[in-house]
Amino acid sequence: MLDLLPVPAATVFLEGGKFRFGALNKPFRTAGLGTVAQESPLIRLLGTRLRRFLESDETHCEISWQFGEEVDCRYFRVLFARRASDRGARSCLVTLVDLTAELRTEHSLRREMATDSLTGLPNRAGFSDQLENAIAPGESARFAVLVINLDRFSRVNACMGGLAGDEVLISVARRLKGALRGRDILARMGGDEFGVLLTLDEGLADALQVAKRIEAALTTPFRLSAFEIRVDCSIGIAMGIDDSGDPEDLIRHAQFAVKRAKKSGRTEIYQARAFDIAREQFSIETELRRAIENGKMTLSYQPICDLGTGKITSFEALARWTTEDGVKLSPDEFIPVAEESGLIIPLGRWAMEEAARAIAEWDRAAGGDCGVKVAVNLSAIQLQRDSIPEMVEAALARHNVSGKRITLELTESAIVSDPDRITRTMIALKDMGTTLAMDDFGTGYSNLAYLQKLPIDILKIDRSFVSGMLADRDKVAIVRAILSLAQALGMQTTAEGIETNELAQTLAALGCSYGQGYLYARPLAEADAYALLSA
Repeated sequence: MLDLLPVPAATVFLEGGKFRFGALNKPFRTAGLGTVAQESPLIRLLGTRLRRFLESDETHCEISWQFGEEVDCRYFRVLFARRASDRGARSCLVTLVDLTAELRTEHSLRREMATDSLTGLPNRAGFSDQLENAIAPGESARFAVLVINLDRFSRVNACMGGLAGDEVLISVARRLKGALRGRDILARMGGDEFGVLLTLDEGLADALQVAKRIEAALTTPFRLSAFEIRVDCSIGIAMGIDDSGDPEDLIRHAQFAVKRAKKSGRTEIYQARAFDIAREQFSIETELRRAIENGKMTLSYQPICDLGTGKITSFEALARWTTEDGVKLSPDEFIPVAEESGLIIPLGRWAMEEAARAIAEWDRAAGGDCGVKVAVNLSAIQLQRDSIPEMVEAALARHNVSGKRITLELTESAIVSDPDRITRTMIALKDMGTTLAMDDFGTGYSNLAYLQKLPIDILKIDRSFVSGMLADRDKVAIVRAILSLAQALGMQTTAEGIETNELAQTLAALGCSYGQGYLYARPLAEADAYALLSA
């Protein structure tokens, strides 16, 4: 009957404290499990388990068994079984199902899934597994994770092709491996990012020393065809003492640090406070998106006055936001978040729409042209991504407002980002009759060649030059130079941050056209701004 079974099988008896085989089938013998019980590896290795089963009242017992050396190891699922009526008898049927091929395939697939096919290093999943295996509970302080991000790699890929990029990655992996200690674990996290698990002896000093060796290893240019290309890197470090216990958190913290390193140009160590700030910004982004969609934003209007007559000539529209919790956030807090997240585009569109509506409302209240313009700020991000002329034209048309009633303020950084495209945009805006002002002049990347070519009407002198100007000769010299430049180019000027009559009079004497600041008024609600204008 045993010969009918396709798997190794044998009947085993326990007599006088010794095992003997009652019957064996051919698969049992060919599996190398022996024909004599005392010489069989089955009895030698599983005899204790088998004896315990035979001396019990159990009818079934299934176990996993690994048999052989590491190289030619075999895996079986072993079943001891007997009929219920034979309970207590010192005999049973032993069957073995060979799982070797199945488990080897599974191990091979796991290894492939955890290995980067290009470099042969662990990939992100494999790196996480190695972190979990290496870092025992309570011992995270002995470890650190470095994340290395290659700079300019995308340019290599774009200019020289994917094969050249792969060659660089393989060479980088080889150099990084040479810069590490034998016990350190290197992985390719994906794309142009590598990760290193460090075992620390001297704490942070060890991690910084390894970071220096990595930077030194990449200083020699890589040779690709006829080119020699240097690939720099940014390095972020997360110490185990900062880890909450999850290896993924340690990797995430190091990746957060490497993003800061790309901005700062030096190796960065994860700081919990910086991470908290980033989480706060995500919270601001979420609330800001809802506020824009639900119309919870407001515009305030700060007057801009003619320094010669004191008359209000225009208002600058400034976005204001009070959160659902009643917290008033300044533009310095939410505008950078809006620019980074892309929300600056719907925010800018809303501001243009609201400004056009406000000036139309003032005209209706005045029974005609109320005599002022409204200035709206355009972000550099919005200028790059949005169709500004079409957006402005549509907003003006909806409220039946002439382009001559709108001033659009741009920063220097917006102009240098894409000069040709911005020039075309500005010409299109000028064709509508709008006034164009360069905001915060002198604080960015001033390019006089662009200044001469672009259709700019007004230069706005930043408050950093105006504030405290009367007590600072250098500031007076800078303001005088800007005013002379504007006059030579046929432009008008607006000074920001005027808080005293003396300062306003000095600027007027120097030839400044307009002034803006708390001397005249703080930013006002729409109704209050019109009331000030009427007064």
